[in-house]
Amino acid sequence: MKVTAIWVYPIKGLRGIPLHSAHLGPQGVKHDRRFMLYKVNEDGELAKIQLDRYPECSRFIQEVVGNEIHVRYEPPEVPLVPSCPEQSVVLRVPLDPDVSGLDRQVINLHQGLANVYRMGAYFDEWFTACFGFQTALFYIGNERRPVLGTFSPRAQPAATAAPPAQKGWLSYLSSYVWGASDHRQPEAEAESDWLTFSDMAAYLVASEKSLGNVNARFSSGHVDIVKFRPNIVVDGEGEGEFDEDFWAELSICGRPTLAMTKMCNRCSSLNVDYETGRLGEGEKGMVLKKLMSDRRVDAGSKWTPVFGKYGFLVDGLDGADISVGDEVAVTKRTTERPAWDWPYKDDRIARFYRYA
Repeated sequence: MKVTAIWVYPIKGLRGIPLHSAHLGPQGVKHDRRFMLYKVNEDGELAKIQLDRYPECSRFIQEVVGNEIHVRYEPPEVPLVPSCPEQSVVLRVPLDPDVSGLDRQVINLHQGLANVYRMGAYFDEWFTACFGFQTALFYIGNERRPVLGTFSPRAQPAATAAPPAQKGWLSYLSSYVWGASDHRQPEAEAESDWLTFSDMAAYLVASEKSLGNVNARFSSGHVDIVKFRPNIVVDGEGEGEFDEDFWAELSICGRPTLAMTKMCNRCSSLNVDYETGRLGEGEKGMVLKKLMSDRRVDAGSKWTPVFGKYGFLVDGLDGADISVGDEVAVTKRTTERPAWDWPYKDDRIARFYRYA
């Protein structure tokens, strides 16, 4: 297999940024989901802004320019909110803001608590004008969210090594021979895995072969991989459709890189029409339903279909550089699909990260 696309989402929920190459760290692609937007309700309570409930997120375009994120709002042909001057302004968000004077706010994202930084009125007012409701931008800084359930690779049962394809034997063997250029640190004392504003894992990997299966369900149109919001896309060559359900480890360029732990359960964000900023009409609004017929294969979440696989860097690896075109191999497998067990509906277990 090969890497065919890499995506990063500096501000969670907004359109992703395609990359040709990227640095992978323990908490994801560099700059991934370091910022997050919340709706501020009339009573002051915060509600997370994500694509499934706020499809207008799809009209915000972001790109990394130097040490800033540049965000543009593109009104659709049929406007979502009245026109205002802010809609023609490019918002510049520092990638590494000075947090010394920022207010703090405890947020709860899927029962993972963190005391994060509110970026301030300038940013809030721009997003408020474009969304049409009171909005606040938050930065996670050095804060950490815990990984719950058994989503961490350290909580997974041992997986068996996958027999290498004949043509890939040398690269498979070399993946266990570590040179001076590797980022692996076998003697470093491990700490618990943690997250920024990513939902449940540092990485989401998707397969183009599986996407082909999804597209075959539609009589017209095309389901773009962007709807599934992956970090890394592979072509799936040599593997079966939805074979990623059983992947336990991926090696990139002959080096064990990603421990794959859980399947990704999908929501109505798949039905968003990125051109209109609304839920899609006709077949455009039926992606989730089409997957319901045979992709509810997660015993831990029986009512949601699955597409893609969550992952973390393998133990002892503190970073890796990848590019589109890199060779990818499945080096460990599971015989059964993993079961979802993140207790995101149980507010009794909400907690902060416990530092090692």
